[in-house]
Amino acid sequence: MTRRSHGLGIAAAAAALTLTFASAELSSALAQDTDPEAAVAIDVAADAEPASFPVFVAQEVVQPLAEPSEEVSSETRASSLRELVSETETDFTLSEQMRCLAGAIYFEARGEPLSGQLAVAQVVINRADSSRFPSSYCGVVYQRAQFSFVRGGAMPRINTGSKAWKRAKAIARIAHEGMWESEAEDALYFHAKYVSPSWSRKKTARATINQHIFYR
Repeated sequence: MTRRSHGLGIAAAAAALTLTFASAELSSALAQDTDPEAAVAIDVAADAEPASFPVFVAQEVVQPLAEPSEEVSSETRASSLRELVSETETDFTLSEQMRCLAGAIYFEARGEPLSGQLAVAQVVINRADSSRFPSSYCGVVYQRAQFSFVRGGAMPRINTGSKAWKRAKAIARIAHEGMWESEAEDALYFHAKYVSPSWSRKKTARATINQHIFYR
């Protein structure tokens, strides 16, 4: 996972001659879906006739830059993960999938530093992105014999009024949206330092954060 990057627009050279074409009447309008999660569809009439003559415009042409969103602004201002967590909005209702992600953080790492909590979230996300594991956060969390806090296919009760749960929600959002780089990188496994499972000898260690060791 890489942190988001934001490009800048380029202003055209001053006094450049720009060739534009006068357009004839179009039989249908240009349609563009502005939903950021939807595909952008652009339909132009197939029978629109080309312009009959060029029009020259002798002036500077500048492409305006989009204003940064509030979310992007928060991300770039944060100088530490702790600061980003404190700035991240948590007063919202979680979807089922995000609740599974936050639940894994809460039960597996609420006593760990923020970097350790983020690493646990990263493992869940990496597993959901891997063909070797279920393709959803809940599928990963409830996969049989993977997370010890899951008993009988259910998650224990969460103290939703606690600071630990608020932090878990913030970390889940930060991890899901790729707002901060995790030390766990592409890790798919982790275990506590006080145990030594046999499978760990066949894996590549990625990070050790407080009481957890993360592997690929």
